[in-house]
Formats: sequence, C-alpha cells, structure tokens
Amino acid sequence: MAETLQGKRVAVLAENLYENLELWYPVLRLREAGAEVVIVGPQAGQTYTSKEGYPAKADAAAADVSAAQFDAVVVPGGYAPDRMRRNDAMVRLVREAHEQGKVVAAICHAGWMLAEAGILHGRTVTCVTAIRTDVVNAGATYVDREVVVDGRLVTSRTPADLPAFCREIIRLLAG
Repeated sequence: MAETLQGKRVAVLAENLYENLELWYPVLRLREAGAEVVIVGPQAGQTYTSKEGYPAKADAAAADVSAAQFDAVVVPGGYAPDRMRRNDAMVRLVREAHEQGKVVAAICHAGWMLAEAGILHGRTVTCVTAIRTDVVNAGATYVDREVVVDGRLVTSRTPADLPAFCREIIRLLAG
C-alpha cells in the first residue's frame, strides 16, 4: 500500500559529518511518498558534507524556520548531532516540534539532539549503543530495537534500521 504524504512538509536537519544514509534515505523516501522535504542547516545555501564527503545543500537556515511550518523534523546521525546540539536554532526547532505534537524522528547519534532539546524525560527510545548512557541520563528508558515509537517520537539505532525508521515516520504522517 503506497502512502501519500501530499501536503506534508518535513524538515531534515543537516550539519557536517552526518551519516550519508541517515540523511539521504529519509529525504528520498519521504519525497517518494509525496512529502515536501526541506533540508535545514545552520545557514541557507551552505553545503554540509557527510563523514565520507557527500554534499547536502541546506534549503533553509534553522534560524529562519519554525516548527509550525513543518509536520515533522528528522534528525540524522553520524557526528553531525554533536554539532547540531551547539546550534540554538536547531535545538529550538526540535524542541518546538515536539511541544507542538509534530513527528520528531532521530536515528543513531541523533539522540544527542533529543537530550539537548530536553524532550527525553519519561520517553522510551532507542539509539546507537555508544550514546545509550546519554539518553538514559537525560531521563529516557533505552530499549534495543530497530525502531521505537513513543507517541510522535520515532527513534532508531543505525543505517540497517532505516526501512523501519522511515516506515514509522510515514505511518505517523499519513495517519
């Protein structure tokens, strides 16, 4: 069954050292499902490179957008979330999306952004095991599963989990 996300807008965050598949798989899969995907970085028009040097050009700057403009925010992993969590506008976007009941999805090291946004307390999530202690210390219950959906919060561990990760994002947006 093909889901249609016509009329849905999704922000996918970008910063240097992102994980290739964790940014591009959701971008392409969500576009394929009909969503308008906006790559949001610290600066509009700037190109951010993955750990392997693959480029992603930001369509918009985090400071110039608001959660109200989107139905979901997707945070890819790699080492980019360590840079993203130092950018107040990017953290604000994630926090406000969560507060407004939007879908917030994070994979791998992106749990760092959820912790920085202060939205993990009392939630059940998964992430790459390297940051398990960080999410637990931020108040979450960690479980080792390919995807965890807690309300409108979707989390996954690694690139191998991307099919399940995107399936659940699409399911929530289409529902």
